[in-house]
Amino acid sequence: MNQKANRGQQLYEKAKGLIPGGTQLLSKRPEMFLPDHWPSYYERAKGCHVWDLDGREYIDVTHNGVGSCILGYADPDVNAAVKAAVDAGNMSTLNCPDEVELAELLCELHPWADMTRFTRTGGESVAVAIRIARAASGKSKVAFAGYHGWSDWYLAANLAKPDILGKKGLLLSGLNPAGVPQELEGTALAFRHNHVEELEELVRKEGSDIGVIVCEPQRHEKPAPDFLSGLRRIASEIGAVLIFDEISSGFRLNCGGVHMVYGVEPDVAVFSKALGNGYPIGAVIGRRDIMNAAQDTFISSTYWTERVGFAAALAMIKKYRKENVHEHLSEMGLRMQKIWNAAAEASGLKAHAGHPDMPPLAHVGFDYPNARAVQTLLCQLMLERGFLDNGAFYATYAHSHDDLNAYEAVVTEVFRELADACAEESVEKRLHGPVGHSGFQRLT
Repeated sequence: MNQKANRGQQLYEKAKGLIPGGTQLLSKRPEMFLPDHWPSYYERAKGCHVWDLDGREYIDVTHNGVGSCILGYADPDVNAAVKAAVDAGNMSTLNCPDEVELAELLCELHPWADMTRFTRTGGESVAVAIRIARAASGKSKVAFAGYHGWSDWYLAANLAKPDILGKKGLLLSGLNPAGVPQELEGTALAFRHNHVEELEELVRKEGSDIGVIVCEPQRHEKPAPDFLSGLRRIASEIGAVLIFDEISSGFRLNCGGVHMVYGVEPDVAVFSKALGNGYPIGAVIGRRDIMNAAQDTFISSTYWTERVGFAAALAMIKKYRKENVHEHLSEMGLRMQKIWNAAAEASGLKAHAGHPDMPPLAHVGFDYPNARAVQTLLCQLMLERGFLDNGAFYATYAHSHDDLNAYEAVVTEVFRELADACAEESVEKRLHGPVGHSGFQRLT
């Protein structure tokens, strides 16, 4: 494949002078994949196929819209619903009835929930949930595990002394909380997933000042048997609101929140990403006594009322239920893990498939000191063969066995090349550019 023409990289160089950080989303920065050579921008996308600005076609076996397009790009059923909403007028002085239908449907999927508020992104959904929970509990301190976005309430945890965070690696490395008021220090308290004893320690130190407990019920590994139930018990004991952040996990293993798989009910759950299949929509669902606290504070935004997000979410859920999409997602994720493991065994590459507990969010890891460089070389070699691949596979309903057959046909060859490069200690020499970034870095 001719990599000389790369209009995407040329445009990205221009973007870095116009957009701080180059992109709106850290996870889409080209430096996170293949610095200086990633296509960067797309002309069109359909199913699991993407065409770049030079007309090259790729099969996407990466994050597929960073987990947002669970049915695949430009799904015809979702697009039809969106086009109908646009033709009917996506905005008005009046409210669209779709929001009531979607609220009812989400509460039907989660019988413990009574009410819903909507947003348009994941980060603001969690921020809304935190605001409601603080209003309901009357307490400001938040104990959390996992990743929950860019908001001040969350990054406030990084205001703590580095040695406190460094001991446990509780947040994304390199995220500087510049611009977050120093006065918020001590309001966000971190504990690790599957370590309920760390939350118990926080409760002993903070007493009853903790008003909110937030976690992702499952990111990759299953929750320990007593983890989610332990959070539920503690929240009830100290009068805290328990929030499950389902932005990444929702609609992966079942139709709705993954917490239902484990039979533990929160007070509030938060959704976005997969909910709209690429169209902006977020939801905060919860118990009536908690959600009514939204009326005791101020939570309001014009574009939370536009119609497209509601139409997309309704179409996505209806198709998901009809087609049992979660079964296909797990099937594709498990097959991809088998492909990686077989390719590693055949090539002698020290690699392993990860996240067997969450097959739709599969990952391959490389057991080398320069693993990030190996991953970057994988990205380079697969791009040359027509695949967007960074070792993380978010399965969609659009991925077919034919797509994975095509991937399997080339990945063993690529793994052999990676194994040779590792044996010769020439991984970095074979790269056409720098090693990919692993986290936040300034670009200019």
